[in-house]
Formats: sequence, structure tokens, C-alpha cells
Amino acid sequence: MEDIVSYRARADRFVAEEIAPRQAEWAREHGVSPEVWRRAGELGLVSPDLPVQWGGGGGDYRHFAALLEARGKHDDRSWGISNQAIVVQYLHHHGTPAQQARYLRRLAQGELLGAIAMTEPHTGSDLKNIRANAVRIPGGWRLNGRKTFISHVRYAGLVVVAARSTTEDGREGVSLFLVEPSQAPGYRIVKHLDKLGQRGIDTSEIALDNVEVADDALLGGAPGKGFRQMMSDLPYERMIVAVSAIATMERAFALAVDYTRERTVFGQPVAQFQHTRFKLAEIKTRCVIGRSFVDSCIDKQVAGTLDSATASMAKLWLSETSFSVVDDCLQMFGGQGYIHDEHPIAQIFADSRAERIYGGTSEVMKEIIARTI
Repeated sequence: MEDIVSYRARADRFVAEEIAPRQAEWAREHGVSPEVWRRAGELGLVSPDLPVQWGGGGGDYRHFAALLEARGKHDDRSWGISNQAIVVQYLHHHGTPAQQARYLRRLAQGELLGAIAMTEPHTGSDLKNIRANAVRIPGGWRLNGRKTFISHVRYAGLVVVAARSTTEDGREGVSLFLVEPSQAPGYRIVKHLDKLGQRGIDTSEIALDNVEVADDALLGGAPGKGFRQMMSDLPYERMIVAVSAIATMERAFALAVDYTRERTVFGQPVAQFQHTRFKLAEIKTRCVIGRSFVDSCIDKQVAGTLDSATASMAKLWLSETSFSVVDDCLQMFGGQGYIHDEHPIAQIFADSRAERIYGGTSEVMKEIIARTI
């Protein structure tokens, strides 16, 4: 894998030239065109932290973080690379050799898009109590249930579905299934969800009505391992939110500095007022603290020592602090900050609100952290 500096430059250039200019288009269409994924795959940008043998870049989490930071720097909230990365992680860490051979290279090259179907209309972070069920049939399984807040389903060729595979209550009865929508009669998109922000990422509710899959669609090949499989990759997923959040903070801060230096009120730049200078000083301090924490967590992720509680702290503090910072920065723009077409800060405000919700709400993060006290 190339060094992190050159990779960061390549990722930054791709996002700036091929992702950022199409944000408005994708927001209108509620989805990113598949050719963008294939182009990213050609450049080795889809799975930079996946081993080369599976079509990845052979790098580590630092390379993936550089890609996430490029997205934040250029105000991208459409290209759902995070969901693709999580699907890849499931297959890389838990898939059978046959499953890895069938899917990983195509996912890494952007030829196949993945989605994750875990959340249900009545079940959010409480994954051990999901209601979707999988019943044993000759040669495979029959799936039934509803899933919501599912991203990428419009173009997804592979959906990782969490379902209860036994009558046993709790975590031991959950399994993950690999469903290919084009080969699954009974799989259907029920409705598109019209979100407050991140409108370029298609998010929908899906139904599974007697969807039949073969035995080899069970991730890992053995039932009852789904909850543990999901839990083992949660630090990776929560660090995605933390890295994205620090990138958002730094972007909002840079926008606020530039604007307050240019905007004049009562005959002087807004940046010269003591209140503004103190507020910017406070925000800069929070950005520096956040960056230090995130970089430390990235190092632990690379070393394989990042635990669930620390990842939850990063997700909690960075997502909460990021939204607070964005709110403070928007205030410095006055009325202009509330006009969507005038400055990107308005869209950043709408987009960043979800970071306190997905990947586990802030309240759930606190519960996880509290268990370590």
C-alpha cells in the first residue's frame, strides 16, 4: 500500500473533483450513480484497508480515515462509503472462504454495492430483540420481516440481513444472512425515507416476504453467531462516525473563520469582536482535543486494541461536540447561515445531526460506557 500522504492526496483529489460537484444532483435523486462506485474502485478508494488478495488496497484504518476526512473537507454527505466498508468488514472477518471469494473483490472494486438491514420499525439499537425471522427449509432458509433506515438499497446487489434463526430469545438466536435482491423474490423496497439531511444517500424501508436463500447465504456458515458478529465490528463502525465528526468540526471551524474575517458589522469585521474571538478560540480548542482523541483511537484500531467502550466514548463525544460546534459556527453566519443556497454551513448543520443517532444513539453510547464504571 502506498504511504498515507500520497493516498490522502489521491482521496482528496477524487472527492473534490468527482464527488463534491454532484451533491445537489444526488440530493435530488436520493442516490449516488453506480458508475461513481466503479470509478472509485478503479482508483483503489473503495476498500483501502482490505488486503490486496481480496481486491483491496492493502492499507489499514489510517487510509480509510483519510478517505472519510476528505469527504468532510469537501462537504460530501451522499457517497455512502461507510456502509460499503462495514459490509466488507463483515465478510472479511466472518465470511466463509466461499463467501469471501464470491463477494469481496466485487465489493472492493465498486462493482457490487452492499447494504445492511438490521434496524427494524420497532427495534433500533436493541439488536438482540429483532423480530425478523429465518425458518429452516430444505437446503436453506426462509426470511420474513421488516427493516427500516436501510441505506444503499436502491442499487444494492448484496444486503446483510439480521434475523432470528431460532426460537431462542436473546442474542444466541440471531444470524446474519447474505441476500441478493435480484435473486430474492419477496424482497421489496416498501418506501423511500425523506430525511432531514444526507439526502443524497438513499435510505428506505424494506420488506422480506418469504424470501428464500440457500444454506451458503448464512454468514460464516453457522447459525446463532450474528449478534457476536455484529458486536465485534462495532468499534470499527463507531470510529467511522467519530472520524467523520472531527472532519465536520474542522470544516465548520474553517468556514466560520473565513466568513467572520470577511463580514463586517458596525464598521469592523465580525472576527474582531471579543465574543467572536473567544468563541472561535473555544471551538479551535475543541477541534484540537477532538483531533488528538480521534488520532489516538485510530492508532488503537490499527493495532487491534480499540475496545468497545473507548470507541463508544469517541462516537459519543465527537458526534455531540461536532453538532454543538456546527451550531455555534452557523450562528456566526447570522441569517446567511440559515439559507441553504448561500453557504454550505446550513447543509452541514442538517447533515451532521444524524451523527448523534446512527451507529448507536448517544444514549446507547452512555449505557455502554456506564457498564465499565
